[in-house]
Amino acid sequence: MTTEPHRPHIPPRPSFSPSPHPAPGSSAATPTSVEGDSRPPAPVRAPVPASVSASGGGEPEREFPQAVAPGASRGPARRGVGAVDLTPRTDGAEPIVFAPPQHWARDDEETPAERTTRLRPVGARSPARIAAVAACVVLGAGLLGGAVAGSLLASDEPGEATPESRFQDARAAWHSLPVDTLFPRSLKGRGAGPGGADREWTRVAVAPDGTCANALDPLLVKALGPVGCSRLVRATYTDATTSSVTTVGMVFTQADRAATDTLRTRFTREKLAERADLMPRAFPVPGTVAAGFGDAQRASWTVRVLKDVPAVVYAVSGFADGRTVTDPQPAPAATADGATTAPAESGLGHEAQGIADRVERGLRTTVKKPTETPG
Repeated sequence: MTTEPHRPHIPPRPSFSPSPHPAPGSSAATPTSVEGDSRPPAPVRAPVPASVSASGGGEPEREFPQAVAPGASRGPARRGVGAVDLTPRTDGAEPIVFAPPQHWARDDEETPAERTTRLRPVGARSPARIAAVAACVVLGAGLLGGAVAGSLLASDEPGEATPESRFQDARAAWHSLPVDTLFPRSLKGRGAGPGGADREWTRVAVAPDGTCANALDPLLVKALGPVGCSRLVRATYTDATTSSVTTVGMVFTQADRAATDTLRTRFTREKLAERADLMPRAFPVPGTVAAGFGDAQRASWTVRVLKDVPAVVYAVSGFADGRTVTDPQPAPAATADGATTAPAESGLGHEAQGIADRVERGLRTTVKKPTETPG
């Protein structure tokens, strides 16, 4: 028995109506077949998708329908690609490709952008969250108030030390400061020599600290009695030529600031620093250039009662060769212009004054009392 080959069911060709909106850039709607017109309708090209990369150029990549056996038909291609009519044509014309209909959102329709930018609803604040925020605010206010109160209390505390407290603290400098700070190993005297010449002195030795009874003349000890003698430190220096030697000392007193000012005024008014019977004693050092430096070799001296430090600084100079000096002269007189005495012409007045200046300045700087010009 002869059987007719099975043919697939071919649905009737769907009728497409042209898009109500012509494609951008076209001046007329999509053409359709008209009765009586034997010309085949012109194919309509699918619009170029907007997602084509601007940097790639050329024709966009299109998706074409797969081949279908003759006589078969298929529905339009997937959305977004032009639909192809595969119904066999008897007139030999090419199948017509229709542009996909454009989608226009209605006024009441939600667009994708609106769906992605819509804010989420905020839930109600819980009591625990409100309590935590309140606690943070209270804690912050307490910390701020404490900082302000602390700054106010700190402003009431004493800042820098007063002049009186500094004066009292400097009394212990003789044992709290290193020896090399009180008496440096070398001293430089720029312009400290006769005629403004530069001088340099080297320390020979430092005497052990002690009392004033055995180191000073008894009459000088008596003159310093109103302020007392807490401790005496001293050292001996020699110049660069080792032709002169100088003993410099510091007497740390026991008096307060008022008593020190009174003694200072007396030394100035009565010129006690210029009296030869109040001249300080020398500190000889056996086995050195100062071995022969005794009371008979003293040539010039200076004594200063300091104002801001409870101390008396002095210096006395003489010849290193042990010669005797019969006419000692105080440093202010031996450094005066036109002086012709042996201490003046040998520069021993400049030696005593220059070394005393630098030791005094070092003491003032160390105890932070640079308020008085040495000399």
